[in-house]
Amino acid sequence: MTTTLRLAKVTAANFDAAIGLKVRPDQEHLVAPVVKSLAEAYVCPDMAWPRLILDGDRLVGFLMAFLDIDFAGDGSGADIRSGLWRLNIAAGEQGRGYGRFAVESVAAEIRRRGGTRLTTTWHPGEDGPEGFYLGLGFQPTGEMSGNQKVGELELGQADPPDVAVDAVDLSSGSACSSQVETTARAAYALTIRSSVSPRRPRPGPPVGGPRTGGTSRAAG
Repeated sequence: MTTTLRLAKVTAANFDAAIGLKVRPDQEHLVAPVVKSLAEAYVCPDMAWPRLILDGDRLVGFLMAFLDIDFAGDGSGADIRSGLWRLNIAAGEQGRGYGRFAVESVAAEIRRRGGTRLTTTWHPGEDGPEGFYLGLGFQPTGEMSGNQKVGELELGQADPPDVAVDAVDLSSGSACSSQVETTARAAYALTIRSSVSPRRPRPGPPVGGPRTGGTSRAAG
């Protein structure tokens, strides 16, 4: 894998390129478009950590993590988790290890904050990505989040093997809290209708994330 990979914040200068990033047509049902993720990050600033994935100066993907949130959603703060929310690898850039870099980057951010596990969820059906996640070292927790299986990767173990992942969407349930889901959808619709000002989409601060959802993965 190239050594020039890095993450970058979404800014006014790169916003148009960010929302123009597309997965393959056959993967579009598996992951929300970047513009929706940015709308959700805008209305859920404490629940999203969006970043662009660059190889040198070339945009190759987008990720969004959730960090340090009350996973139970009951306000007790007894079950704080962090994990991967969205992952979009550009159609022409798939199969090159960028997905692995994204997962490792989220894991590094969680470790930096003192976390020891990375949570995600997936559809348990035959077309779901369970085999992929198990191959990375994720283990099912026995929980369900909506109709999705919950899995966790213990971050004390070795880094995940080099397996490509190209489209991930943690959104079977509410991407944000239930109180702001309607607002997120409205913001997305506004973005589609009126070509949002480049000053509006912005990354959330490096804390926060969704309570629940499901991931989907399509190999490049």
